[in-house]
Amino acid sequence: MKTKVIEVSTDTNIGGAGKCLITLLENFDYKLFEVKVILPPNSLLKPLVESTGVSVIEVPGIAEKSLDFGSILSLKKIFKEERPDIVHTHASLSARIAARQAGAKVVYTRHSVFPPSKYLTTFPGKQINGLINNHYADAIIAVAEAAKDNLTDTGVNASKIQVILNGVDGLVPVSAAEKNELRARFGVKPGEKVVSIVARLEDIKGHDYFIEAADMLLSEGVNARFFIAGTGSYEMNLREKVRSMGRDDKIIFTGFIPDVDKLMNITDVQANASYGTEATSLALLEGMSLGVPAVVSDFGGNPGVIDDGKNGFVVAKQNSAALMIGIKKLLNDEALYKKMSRNCISVFKERFTSKTMTHSTEMLYMSLV
Repeated sequence: MKTKVIEVSTDTNIGGAGKCLITLLENFDYKLFEVKVILPPNSLLKPLVESTGVSVIEVPGIAEKSLDFGSILSLKKIFKEERPDIVHTHASLSARIAARQAGAKVVYTRHSVFPPSKYLTTFPGKQINGLINNHYADAIIAVAEAAKDNLTDTGVNASKIQVILNGVDGLVPVSAAEKNELRARFGVKPGEKVVSIVARLEDIKGHDYFIEAADMLLSEGVNARFFIAGTGSYEMNLREKVRSMGRDDKIIFTGFIPDVDKLMNITDVQANASYGTEATSLALLEGMSLGVPAVVSDFGGNPGVIDDGKNGFVVAKQNSAALMIGIKKLLNDEALYKKMSRNCISVFKERFTSKTMTHSTEMLYMSLV
């Protein structure tokens, strides 16, 4: 008899948590599991979920909300009718409450890492938060060791937490001829190196420090082009910063690109400068699958992805000079670069594949039933 699972996401857009959900759906062993997904109406995730052959149940009122009292009854009714063994929520406390009331086992994934507020780490906030999360979860998945630390710091019982690192399908490397075509598409000149940062354009993602590091490298005569891929609320601030530096020709904003794998295929070095929220960056994992080393801030889940000196460098957060030095080492030392590039591929295959993540999640489900 199959184990019945309902996955619940409150996302209306496609972010890191949504991508992880799709990866799970693409890799589940459907001989063992029967899976359905609950989404808010008009979620951009719906066509992606349905493309995996999994059916979607749309529930009003849950969009972008962890807790919505009005939706608890609706969710409870669905769970009573569907009778899942496991309800796995990717943010929704409403779904956890409803699942507990309906008698299902509850799994909750913490997809984010950020400094918790003082209220949540001191009495009585820590005790209240711990009581709620401990009661409304039979198991909690943390996508990075730093995410586990966030949870325990805010009162969650460590025995309930299992660290399951994000995984992705490795990107497909392109031929040398196609790589030349892609370099031309992105305006990369012969001999130029490519450094990319792929992240939402929000201030806490640290693009300011990436731009400053790029400016330092260009001032030293480094022959490189720097790409900023993505969109976000901080975009105009960053564009103005680049304009004021007079670096528009070398620091390029790509906007949203659906085929970001094409950019990754011509990237020599990837950067991640986050300092306010970061779990396990999927962009870093995708780059690693192609052998792209990275220079990252020492925040959140970054040190769990990049082993300093092995497949890249981990540097102090909010430090443009440190970021610059790390990138410069990789661009200037060919032997070091080749060694780290090989290490990227081996580390990816060992720890960050989609099958590894999915198998660990399946084993957790089975342990509960």
